Amino acid sequence: MTSTVLPFQVFEAPEHWRTVDFISDLHLQEKDLATFKLWQHYMQTTTADAVWILGDLFEVWVGDDAALHHPFLQQCGAELRHCAANRHVAFMRGNRDFLVGSEFLKSCGVHDLTDPTVLNFAGQRWLLSHGDEGCLGDVEYQAFRSTVRQPAWQQSFLAKPLAEREDIARQLRMQSQQHKNDPATVYADVDNAWAETALKQSHCTCLLHGHTHRPGDHLLEGSAQLQRRVLSDWDAQSTKPRAEVLRWHASGLVERVNLLDQRTSR
Repeated sequence: MTSTVLPFQVFEAPEHWRTVDFISDLHLQEKDLATFKLWQHYMQTTTADAVWILGDLFEVWVGDDAALHHPFLQQCGAELRHCAANRHVAFMRGNRDFLVGSEFLKSCGVHDLTDPTVLNFAGQRWLLSHGDEGCLGDVEYQAFRSTVRQPAWQQSFLAKPLAEREDIARQLRMQSQQHKNDPATVYADVDNAWAETALKQSHCTCLLHGHTHRPGDHLLEGSAQLQRRVLSDWDAQSTKPRAEVLRWHASGLVERVNLLDQRTSR
């Protein structure tokens, strides 16, 4: 597949901001309370001026009405609301929670981000994305994504009873887990040409994204200027627990903060 030029919005950070935190791919769910508790503690204690969540905060989101019936989702909303009362909180939809509605975000005081968004901060322009749209090598997923991101599909899905939507979501998760457990499965990474096109079109030098669960910093092939920074996923119950925040300072310093041991790497 070929790369595409993406529309984007530009967010100008206020001059008083000194620190911006980025997180993604927490996949919050009731059966993983350890990861939720870690996120809850982080949201209540971070000193950043802004927390930007770049997709897949939730393991699944079948519609805002689900939060009216599930205490766990209500608790997640309360944490967002509490944090947003003290600092800027922004949310970008991922492949697991693309059905989060603008009204839910508004009720939590959370800024609704389009994918991608340019953040102008510390004298630099970063292009922010969840990252799934750039994984062009996963042809099957791109076809699925193209379907479910259509307003007509979403309207039809959200019109179904909540129990039916939850059942569909369970089936999709089971299929996804079976695919993940297949030794022959190879997950596509963000396409280099897609990233380069997006960066040049948005006049940015850094693409920051999640989705791939492959944290790291990469220079784009053939370029000494363009780079791609990848956020970590979170999983406090894994045999190798993960919970990392990428912190961008007004000084230009960028560091990765491991919340499990509070050591930082630069």
